[in-house]
Amino acid sequence: MSHQARDPGIDQIFARPGKVCYGMGLGIMLLDDVYPGFPGDLRNASAWGFPIQYEIASGVNCKNLVREADKTPHIEPIVRAAKSLERMGVRAISAECGYFAWFQEIVANEVKIPVFMSSLLQVPFAQLLIGAKQSVALIVAMKNHLTERHLTNVGITLNSNYMIFGHQDEYNCAQFDQLWQDYARQDIPTCLYTEAEREFVGICSDIVKKNPLIGALVLECSGAQPFARAVQRAVDLPVFSWGTLLDYAWSIVNHRDYYGHV
Repeated sequence: MSHQARDPGIDQIFARPGKVCYGMGLGIMLLDDVYPGFPGDLRNASAWGFPIQYEIASGVNCKNLVREADKTPHIEPIVRAAKSLERMGVRAISAECGYFAWFQEIVANEVKIPVFMSSLLQVPFAQLLIGAKQSVALIVAMKNHLTERHLTNVGITLNSNYMIFGHQDEYNCAQFDQLWQDYARQDIPTCLYTEAEREFVGICSDIVKKNPLIGALVLECSGAQPFARAVQRAVDLPVFSWGTLLDYAWSIVNHRDYYGHV
């Protein structure tokens, strides 16, 4: 990016009302939790091909976002984080956990830039692509804590051609537990890449093997994103992830130019 020629379309510049910074990319709302992420995880800024601006949703952590039934106490800090990112000047807002889907409509109505709160936004699109005779597999962290509101808030029609699988509550993903589960998390949270990949790819492979009508996978968890390519090699199906969502988000708020010849 630093070696590209100056964009001749940028000549005179003007302030964007209320925006402090310029040349910004995507804003990502982080959980108020301390754990590491491999490149590809949304809380790791190093692997993305566009600028990332982070903001912590104060007081919102893995446990209360996913497990607590009453989400209303989290509305205020989440909206506050979204507005802070918007004022900073980001072009679009995302969040690092698919369970932020519960807040998609709320946040979108509070800011004036595009909002991508969950990778599950891609489910209706995936359903259209594969047709009604096949199903989209939603690979989520905790199936038992994914509610109808999570689904409908991102445009999913209930009881349509999707199937939900929990890689932590239905299967055993011990490496992920060490990052996100209080009972397994060490004082200094840690995770082994090769073991996490083996566990997660094995789970996805087993799901596809047992459900031959699956035509695509959507990965809910941002921590699973680093293993999306390995999953695709194993199952040989379309895989939608946080990576595909953010690449798309960036493409619509910063459309590429085209160079070539005739």
